[in-house]
Amino acid sequence: MSTIVSPIKIHSLLLFVLLSSVLRIDAQSCRSAPGDADFPSDDAWSALNASISGRLTTVVPSGQFCKDRGGCTDAEWTSSVFRANIPGAMNQSEPPEICSRNTTGNCEQGNVPLYAVLATSADDVEAGIAFAKAYNLRVAIKASGHDYLGRSTARDSLLISTHLLQNISFYEDYKVGNVSQGSAVTVGSGVFLSTLYQAAKAEGKIVIGGTAATVVAAGGYLQGGGHSALSPLLGLAADNVLQFEVVTGNAQVVTADETQNSDLFWALRGGGAGSWGVIVSATFRTFPTFNGTVSSILVESNSSITFGNIMGVHAKHIFDCDDLRPGQYQYARRNVSSELQFHVVIATYFPNVSTDVATSALQPLVDDIVATGGTIGSQSMQELSFNDAVTTADDVVAQNLAMGSRLFPEAVYRDSPEAIGQMYTKLWDAGALSILGHLVAGGIAENAYIDSAVHPKWRSAKTHMIVVNGWADTTDPSLIPSVKTEFQTTQLPIMEEAIGPDAGSYSNEADPTELNFQTTFYGPNYDKLSAIKSKYDPDDLFIVVGGVGSERWDADGFCTV
Repeated sequence: MSTIVSPIKIHSLLLFVLLSSVLRIDAQSCRSAPGDADFPSDDAWSALNASISGRLTTVVPSGQFCKDRGGCTDAEWTSSVFRANIPGAMNQSEPPEICSRNTTGNCEQGNVPLYAVLATSADDVEAGIAFAKAYNLRVAIKASGHDYLGRSTARDSLLISTHLLQNISFYEDYKVGNVSQGSAVTVGSGVFLSTLYQAAKAEGKIVIGGTAATVVAAGGYLQGGGHSALSPLLGLAADNVLQFEVVTGNAQVVTADETQNSDLFWALRGGGAGSWGVIVSATFRTFPTFNGTVSSILVESNSSITFGNIMGVHAKHIFDCDDLRPGQYQYARRNVSSELQFHVVIATYFPNVSTDVATSALQPLVDDIVATGGTIGSQSMQELSFNDAVTTADDVVAQNLAMGSRLFPEAVYRDSPEAIGQMYTKLWDAGALSILGHLVAGGIAENAYIDSAVHPKWRSAKTHMIVVNGWADTTDPSLIPSVKTEFQTTQLPIMEEAIGPDAGSYSNEADPTELNFQTTFYGPNYDKLSAIKSKYDPDDLFIVVGGVGSERWDADGFCTV
C-alpha cells in the first residue's frame, strides 16, 4: 500500500463519503463485507493508509503468520507476548476450520479481521473510526488479545490495534478539574501490566492491576472492572482510574472524567470492554510501593469428596486473614495422570506483611487441611517488592478453553461454607477441567460509595469463581459446541445450589453464551448504560459479545436482528 494522497484530500473524501452515506447506512441491516457494492475499494484503503503514515496492514490468522515467517517455535506459539505483536492473533487458538498451526497455506480468514490500523496516536485511531463509520465497516479493537470471549476480533472487520500506544507518564500531583487527585500515572492503551509495574517500581509507586503479563492496564481489563491481588486493600482498577482519553463512535477524541463527559466516564468504569470507543490512554491513581509476602501452598487429594471437604475447610477459614488484606488465588485442577487426581495451588499475596506473620496467619488453614485428609505437596513463602510479586514475564496461552463464572457472596462463606466444598465435589464429578477462585474483595466493598458502572454484586462478593472446560487440538470440531455449553447446562446449576440465582458475573472472565447477560454482567446498570451508548456510539460501531447493545445484533455482530 504505497499510494500517497494529500491528508487534506483524504479528510475531505472521508467527510464526503460520511455525509453522503448516512441514509444508506441507516437503511442497511448488515455491515459492509468484501463483494458488497459499498465495500471500500483498493484506492480507498490506500487513502486511509496514506493518512496514517503507512500504518494500515493486512491481517492473517496466526497459523498463516507462522507459515509466512518460516514457522513458529513451541515457545513462540504459546507466548502471550509473542501473540500480542501479531495483529491477527488472540491468546486463544483459532477454531480448527480457520487454520492449524502447521498449516500448508490453506487458511480461511474466519473471524480474523481483514485490515488493521496500527495506531501510534489518537489521530490514527480517529482516522480509522471515521473510515469505518463512512463505509459501514465492522470494527474490532485489540490491545493485546488477552480476551476469553472473542471480543478483540471479528470477521470482515477493520481492527484498531492500540499495541503501539506505549506512553507512560507519572505525576506527583495530578489534577482533574483543578482538583488535586494526588500521585497518578497516565498510560497508553498498549502498555502491559508487567511493563507498568516495573516502571512504577522505578518511581517508588504501585498501581492496581492483575497478575497476567500482557493484560493492558488501559484496555478491556479496566472497562470490565479489573480485579487485582491488591483489591482487598485498594479496590478494583475501575475504582482507581481518574481520567480517559477515548475515541468515540462519533469519530471524536474526547476526555472523560468527573468534570467532562462524566456519563461516559461512569460507563467506562465497569460497563464492559469494547462497547464505548477506543481508549487511547487512561490515568490511574498511584500509591507508595511496599514489600509483601507471597505464599504458595500445593494441596493434593485422591478423591473428589476429600477435595470438596478440603475446600469446605478453606471456605471456613477464608476470613482468617482479613485484617491483613491479602489477595488470594485458588487454582484447582484435575490431574488424571496422578494417583492424587485433584490438586489446588493456594497463592496468597500479603501486602506490607513479613513471612513470619503470613505463615502464622495461614497455619490454622494448613492444620485443618491436613486434618481433613489433604496432602501438602509443597509450601513456600517469599518476601519481595510487591511490584515484583505481581509482575509476570509472559503467559502460557494458545489453549482451547471455554469458561463461565459467578461472584460468590460473602454471606455464603459466613453462613454455609460446607456448601462451597460440596460444590467442588459436584463440579469435579460433572467433569470440570479446572476451578479457579479469586479472593479479591474487601477494598471493593469499601469503595461502594463510588458511583460507577461496576456491577453492585462486586460490593458484596467475597470471591470470583471460574469453571474452565477445554478440548484438544485434535478434538472433532462437531464435539466442541457441547464443551462450550457445559457451563450453562451442567455447571452453573451446581454453583447456584451454593450461591442461589442472580449472583452476577465478571464480564471479562465469563461465558459468552450467557442467556441474560444484561443482568448477569451489568445488574441494574444496563438501562443507563444503553442510553449512554446511544449518545456516544449512535451507529453501534462497537459491538462485542455480551456487550451493551449486542442484543440488537447477531452472534457475529455483523447484522441486526
